[in-house]
Amino acid sequence: MDILAFVKAAAGIECKSFDAEVIEKNPMRACDPEAAGKMAIRVRELMEEGDSAGGIIECRIKGIPAGLGDPAFEKLEANLGKAVLSIGAVRGFEVGAGFAAAGMKGSEHNDQMDEQGFLSNNAGGIIGGISTGQDIIFRAAVKPTSSISLPQTTRNLAGEAVEIRTEGRHDPIICPRIVPVIEAMTALVLMDHWLAQRALAGVSWN
Repeated sequence: MDILAFVKAAAGIECKSFDAEVIEKNPMRACDPEAAGKMAIRVRELMEEGDSAGGIIECRIKGIPAGLGDPAFEKLEANLGKAVLSIGAVRGFEVGAGFAAAGMKGSEHNDQMDEQGFLSNNAGGIIGGISTGQDIIFRAAVKPTSSISLPQTTRNLAGEAVEIRTEGRHDPIICPRIVPVIEAMTALVLMDHWLAQRALAGVSWN
């Protein structure tokens, strides 16, 4: 099994290519070296402005056998979503085609098969809450860092309008730091499902 997460988009800039070898070689942990450079420049600009940015993290899981998960209360995508959404700053979660599926026809979204297997992977490797044996692919939306140095308005306990400003060191973007957290949370969820499958199959630890 191989779990790989990376920054797919950040600060309004999206990766156009994928190279797993460059992910840990750039500070953005992006999969496209050209986009990573543009992201870094934009993030530095935002930092100088006292502002912040968000982004999208994608996770790809290879080597998962078919059959992990449950069709109702322990859906694999539901448990992955619960784990990922429990990470601070994550505000969205999608599997496979995700929200784009809402604009597709059934004939476009359905993952048809031939003698070689699935012809597409719009389901993101999970159908009916159960892994299909294809790569599991999901994405997480990360909000901009809330602690910025620009002045902002709020209300105090008396209901009076006040201005606040965050001081000290704060990252202008937290997407790169969330990448290994998503990988770790994914591993925990998959291990839970793997152990549950072993128990259901009556596999002994002896």
